[in-house]
Amino acid sequence: MSYSESSRRVIAGLPQLFWADCSPWREANLWALERASSNEASLKTVAGNLNGLLHYANFLEEQSLLWLAFPVRKANRCLVQYRGSLVAARDAGLMSPSTVSEYMRNAVSFYRWARAKGLLDPNTQLWQDRAVYIQYFDAVGFERTMVQVSTDLAIPNRKRPGAPLEDGLLPVSAEDRELILDFAKNNASPELYRMLALGFFTGMRIGSICDLKIQTLKNAIPDPQAPGLLRLALGPGASPPVNTKFGVTGHVWIPRALLEDLLEYATSLRRSKRQAEALPDDRGLLLLTRFGNPYCRRDTEQSSAINTEMATLRRSGVTAGLKVLKSFHFHQTRCTFATEVAELALKTTDPINAIALVKNALLHKDEATSFKYIKFIASTPAKRAAADEFAKAFAGMGR
Repeated sequence: MSYSESSRRVIAGLPQLFWADCSPWREANLWALERASSNEASLKTVAGNLNGLLHYANFLEEQSLLWLAFPVRKANRCLVQYRGSLVAARDAGLMSPSTVSEYMRNAVSFYRWARAKGLLDPNTQLWQDRAVYIQYFDAVGFERTMVQVSTDLAIPNRKRPGAPLEDGLLPVSAEDRELILDFAKNNASPELYRMLALGFFTGMRIGSICDLKIQTLKNAIPDPQAPGLLRLALGPGASPPVNTKFGVTGHVWIPRALLEDLLEYATSLRRSKRQAEALPDDRGLLLLTRFGNPYCRRDTEQSSAINTEMATLRRSGVTAGLKVLKSFHFHQTRCTFATEVAELALKTTDPINAIALVKNALLHKDEATSFKYIKFIASTPAKRAAADEFAKAFAGMGR
């Protein structure tokens, strides 16, 4: 939404929160407005903060709690209960540790602001503040100590054991990929099915997929070194521009069969109806919601529409006995594509060139992220061999 007043500038794209009864969460919206209008944070950061607060608002409504519920008994306080649900989701593998930590941090930041503005009773016991001492070395090598104020609600960002890739997620197997796509084709919307296919077979981030233009597909050029694959131009330097993380401009691969399917969908009656509802600036997008809106807010990777569809897909998959969907996240499509590219690269070239190939194919900002995939693939045979030896050893113990 936009906020307009004679004494204020218009802030296009400022998100707003509403409760299930369509009433606005005025305090949260005011927090977002103040941060965006005072240049305290970028609009993208504010949108990320409100996305975390949206998760908190959904939790409050599911549990029939008020955001001002802070009784004397600590276990009954809304923030304490929310913290428990986040930790449980993290431990069950439903949310990444970094996301859980961020969501809790967003909620605490909002309450700090609300208390500072006098919106809360100053005697309300929200949490216990505590000092955290962080040791580091300065530019000339002297050890320093920095003190930060934290709370007893903070959730440490404890990474999972193993070798997690981007966003702390792991790839799925080729067999599971086919199961997910087959199930989505028959049980999800045509739009979500194609988003998943794009993720699995191009490695594009959700922000790029949602900003993909029909003209981008029409401008695809064959890759002379890879028969059957074409290249799509993405980034702010492409024509038309397509959103990428960190504003990286480059080309991604797309299989010819997938490109032809997308171009066929682009001329379908279903998409034409959605295009008719869209604003002029959005009509060139390949994927639109049933109301003609983009799936992602501009220049972000936040999409409540996709989150809702993915949640529905996971529930349907679990009910149908498809276990892989229980903890499946959209970004795993990108991880799966990247590991396959890394595996093929290591079979045909040395690690240095393999890193460069992964970096270009995934439009990574730097080689460090690409190296994670190379390292992951390189260590996989050793892990499998060790697992086989352990299995043989334990099998022999029972004889």
